[in-house]
Amino acid sequence: MVTKLSKLMVMIKAGDWLAAIKFAAKFPDLGSERDSILRAKDAIHNPDFYRQIKKDPDSLIEAGKAALVRKYCR
Repeated sequence: MVTKLSKLMVMIKAGDWLAAIKFAAKFPDLGSERDSILRAKDAIHNPDFYRQIKKDPDSLIEAGKAALVRKYCR
């Protein structure tokens, strides 16, 4: 049986971080990592907005990657 979590793990293992972040952002319960993952997804979709408010989109995406690792790669 293919689960959402197994799909996410395939994306992570393949190094497709952008797809993994976008996919995981749809999960209903992200726990304490929610803000980092959602902010990373927003930075992927709208990097210019984050530059306008003096935030580095690449740093936000890296924080989202780290949050995925903390949450799902134990």
